[in-house]
Amino acid sequence: MGLEKEAAASGAVHGHRLSTVVPSSVTEVESYELAEPDLAFRLHYLRGVYYYAAGEAVRGVTTKVLKDPMFPWLDAYYPVAGRVRRPADDGAAADQQEEGGASRRPYVKCNDCGVRIVEAQCDRSLDEWLRDDHAVDRVTQLCYDKVLGPELFFSPLLYVQVTNFKCGAMALGFSWAHLIGDVASATTCFNNWAQILAGRKPDAITVNPVKEPQDFAPAAAPPRSVRQVGPIEDYWLAPTGVDMACHSFHVTEPMLKRLQQQESAAAAGAFELISAVLWQTVAKIRVNKEVKTVTVVKNDMSARSGNSLANEQKVGYVETGLPPAKTDVSELAALLVKNLVDETAAVVGFPGDVIIYGANLTFVDMEQVDLYGLEIKGQRPAHVEYGMAGVGEEGAVLVQPDADGRGRVVTAVLPKDEVGSLRAALGCSLLQAP
Repeated sequence: MGLEKEAAASGAVHGHRLSTVVPSSVTEVESYELAEPDLAFRLHYLRGVYYYAAGEAVRGVTTKVLKDPMFPWLDAYYPVAGRVRRPADDGAAADQQEEGGASRRPYVKCNDCGVRIVEAQCDRSLDEWLRDDHAVDRVTQLCYDKVLGPELFFSPLLYVQVTNFKCGAMALGFSWAHLIGDVASATTCFNNWAQILAGRKPDAITVNPVKEPQDFAPAAAPPRSVRQVGPIEDYWLAPTGVDMACHSFHVTEPMLKRLQQQESAAAAGAFELISAVLWQTVAKIRVNKEVKTVTVVKNDMSARSGNSLANEQKVGYVETGLPPAKTDVSELAALLVKNLVDETAAVVGFPGDVIIYGANLTFVDMEQVDLYGLEIKGQRPAHVEYGMAGVGEEGAVLVQPDADGRGRVVTAVLPKDEVGSLRAALGCSLLQAP
């Protein structure tokens, strides 16, 4: 595990040092096939940060302590330690392609190249970091900001950044290539590592390296939920015409209860109500642009197939004929409940390169995802927030439970010049102190 030093990053987080962890034994499976749903999300990347307060939970938890359980962890989750290959990258895959094999799609070469570990320092305390309501790209600073390509065979599918705050607190930041699995797969994977770290027998996992090709009727045009891009070659990130920023904020239990009381006629859940507020607010900010169609991505844990690495979220769209900026929040929430058009099959079956998050303003439902299962010494994280890279310029909003499950943590990934307006508008509505 050679150690490398990088130039210090700007801002409070600096001193990045990189190393690599590989499986403890040679993986016998040569390749892991990527299914159609995996490739549909290949231009997107999840960023998740887990915060641990100073104290017994992190005392004595060095990078080596965190690394040691990763070796057996990657034995089970061996595709995560692999690298993406195209069929023409090696002779065996090319031979399979000529014979009509399943390797005509990009796949993961299970070559045990490993995951990258990043060590960093933060000059601020955890309380200062989380109290800063004006912080932008907080998630990005604590997750190593890399994507796949342009040399795919050198690009890790997962980075784990360990950031130590000056107060003794710690953050674990995960940069996860979406093509290897959705947020439910990612969090289950991270929680499995935590079980090994705690000395417990981890939950059984199922990794299916062979995917049966799914039969989809090809669509003549992209579904409404997505936007066609590209073709994308070996740098797996769709360019945007603007700089995007990631802004997280906490909708406390009193704030959420007030919203539910104000919009009681909507008969909607927390996700739909918060999404409706954001839909209306963003529409007011974009005075010269219609925001009448939004994309919705839902994670339904009851409908999982049992595969530990998979992209099984539902994708659809909601449309309104009225200007959202002038529509009541309760009406928009009701539309999100009743008028969602499921396009999952069409999105997965579309043959071209697409972006999903940010094709339209996109709302991501993470209500059912187990975000707080990554325990250290029996202690749950004090706070968790997820963001995303590869979001199109229409933006995305991720809604997840907070630490006690009664409030919500919301991350908005929007054009940078809209973040200040969003913060000001929400400060007078949703985030106004009760």
